[in-house]
Amino acid sequence: MASKIKVDQIQTIDGTGTIALQNQLSGMTSASMPTGSTLQVKQQVFSTFTQIASTSYVDTGLTLAITPLSTSSKILVIVGMQCNINNGGHQWMNSRLVRGSTTVKSYDAMLAAESGNPNATVGWNFLDSPNTASAITYKITMRGRDSSNIRINNYYDTNGNSCSTLTLIEIAG
Repeated sequence: MASKIKVDQIQTIDGTGTIALQNQLSGMTSASMPTGSTLQVKQQVFSTFTQIASTSYVDTGLTLAITPLSTSSKILVIVGMQCNINNGGHQWMNSRLVRGSTTVKSYDAMLAAESGNPNATVGWNFLDSPNTASAITYKITMRGRDSSNIRINNYYDTNGNSCSTLTLIEIAG
């Protein structure tokens, strides 16, 4: 049988006051959560091999939608991509965080190796303030600075697989 503790109030340790407990948690909503609280988490695990052979920005396949619970919410975007290039040497790659059709942040990374195909985990994060309670879509676009092909999810691991992730965490504002 499960046990319950039923009390109407708790007295402070020094005896000078009491804390009423009636319905304190039953009415808890996302709007009543304190600033900094995590309200929801979404994640895309993307394992499709993608090759980008463009000096113009193209979609990587990392795309995820979220509907914030409040216009004051912030969205923490966390990106982790497994990348390599196919011709050895080095290659600058540029990636962008796009909300809807608006670029909100750009990042640069260099993949480099003395020989073979350089592999790297490229990761970054950004705290966005979208100021909306409507559905929004975040995506990652990427380009190379020359004709080298950038490959996503071609990085070798012990299982012969690879994946990239896009994580969105809504934080109460």
